[in-house]
Amino acid sequence: QVQLVESGGGLVQPGGSLRLSCAASGFFFNNYVMRWYRQAPGKERELVAYISSGGGSTIYADSVKGRFTISRDNAKNTVYLQMNSLKPEDTAVYYCNVVLRGNYWGQGTQVTVSS
Repeated sequence: QVQLVESGGGLVQPGGSLRLSCAASGFFFNNYVMRWYRQAPGKERELVAYISSGGGSTIYADSVKGRFTISRDNAKNTVYLQMNSLKPEDTAVYYCNVVLRGNYWGQGTQVTVSS
């Protein structure tokens, strides 16, 4: 079955960095677009970043452009989100996502940016 397992979240001070990972299994990872979303308390889930199956194309939300970088390692079936210059408004649960016949989500990883 399809599994997405996020890791790497935590508490970080404003201006700090974190690297999130999402390990995927149960489908042919190399063939699929991967996405990172986030959901802050009381807000809707929003798309943060997208990466094409080969990794050559990426798209970012305006709020994270220039600070976040999405990448993937198809040999390891893993997608990453490098987050730099973190701000308090980046605080959220971060989820990775793949759309196969259905919409699949991981369990999420909490990122808290606070001094």
